[in-house]
Amino acid sequence: MSVASAGPARPEPGADGSPVPVRLSVAELVERARRMAVPGQRALLGVTGPPGAGKTTLASAVVRALGPDLAVLVPMDGFHLADPTLVAWGRRERKGAPDTFDVGGYVALLRRLRDQHEDVVHAPEFDRALEASLGSAVPVAREVPLVVTEGNYLLSTEGAWAEVAPLLDESWYLQLPDDVRVGRLVRRREGYGSDHDEAVAWALGSDQANADVVARGRSRADLLVSLVG
Repeated sequence: MSVASAGPARPEPGADGSPVPVRLSVAELVERARRMAVPGQRALLGVTGPPGAGKTTLASAVVRALGPDLAVLVPMDGFHLADPTLVAWGRRERKGAPDTFDVGGYVALLRRLRDQHEDVVHAPEFDRALEASLGSAVPVAREVPLVVTEGNYLLSTEGAWAEVAPLLDESWYLQLPDDVRVGRLVRRREGYGSDHDEAVAWALGSDQANADVVARGRSRADLLVSLVG
């Protein structure tokens, strides 16, 4: 956790140093985030977890509850590399893996957001209908005290991803039973037009490989949470 903001207290770690899992509602997490949103300051909150854990849903709910004067959502997925680049590098079939993002660009953006030197910083976002990133889609005004960022690899120590966690004032790792999480992923792929067998293959193949990478950063989280309600 960054020293830039004291933020809410971290639960006492377990015997192995990992955070002790806690069961919290969205409303309780909203209030925890609200304590980080101090006018005149800037705090960065990271929401992470494996694919299908509910990161985007939770992060969006927090930002929506706090309102635009207090919080803005800047997703890591805005730094997906473009499909033509992934095809050229032979990585298209692994889209979503750590090496299919512009991690350097993401780290640079987080530093700009923390520095607050600019009146407005424009961040990209990922359009799932287009399967492409849209540059400069999210304006972040200097006065907004809390930036919520969500994505798979916020706590990864692989390569330049290791530079992300020190820029966060607090990180939440969402956990969900694997059967529930995989079921969500299958339904999501089917919603994008894949047939059932293709959706299952993706969820248990590419998505599961990414989930294994994400899980290795679990012990670095400030809060390990299972949502209730």
